[in-house]
Amino acid sequence: MLQISAVIITFNEEKNIERCLNSIKDIVDDIVVVDSFSSDATESICKKHQVNFIQRKWEGYSETKNFANQQAKFSWVLSLDADEALSEELKKVILNIKSGAELKTCSFNRLTNYCGSWVKHSNWYPDKKIRLFNRDKIEWKGVIHEELTLPPNEIIHHFKEDILHYSYYTKEDHFKQIDKFTTIASQDLFDRNKNAPAYKLIVNPIAKFIGHYILHLGFLDGSAGFAIAKNSAYATYLKYKKTRCLFKHAKTK
Repeated sequence: MLQISAVIITFNEEKNIERCLNSIKDIVDDIVVVDSFSSDATESICKKHQVNFIQRKWEGYSETKNFANQQAKFSWVLSLDADEALSEELKKVILNIKSGAELKTCSFNRLTNYCGSWVKHSNWYPDKKIRLFNRDKIEWKGVIHEELTLPPNEIIHHFKEDILHYSYYTKEDHFKQIDKFTTIASQDLFDRNKNAPAYKLIVNPIAKFIGHYILHLGFLDGSAGFAIAKNSAYATYLKYKKTRCLFKHAKTK
């Protein structure tokens, strides 16, 4: 049977990491966790599962994930976030993949749980993600929403079975994440000298809400769908507001 390493990055993931590790422990042949000096029980949970636990200063998502990939024993890696887990159906798929003649670059659907509800619309599903790949020829890039760089003409084999994503336990968690990522996004726009015209503070949030709630059938997800659409619109507004503040502050120096 072909061998795969699982690679995970963590920071204060005691709520999630055990579920993630339990879902992969009988599926992969090596588990690497690169941790950015968590202050909770993440380290003790990981060591209980006898993973290769490495602590390293945070250097950004892509840089940290690429470093973690290079610590794996095997070239083929299954890359997961700590708040993700394999569904029972996906476990069977990966075991079948491993028993084949060769491993292939694979993508899977990701199904998100938002405050206790599974979200089947709202532009959050099927949310295809490439998560099984050869780290020797594919790497992560990007500042905020990191993505994989693929060789020319790379064939992606997609499977409909789900990665289960436990994104937010409360709406407060969502707002904290919005604040975090809009700060990163606005700084990235500022660093690339891309200011936001004033109209984007109105037009883009409205378009974002309509996209999630109407065009992508978010209303079928009930109250979760409305919250996702509303908060996504707010995140869009906040990103551009923070960007404009950075440029305004720079002019006053």
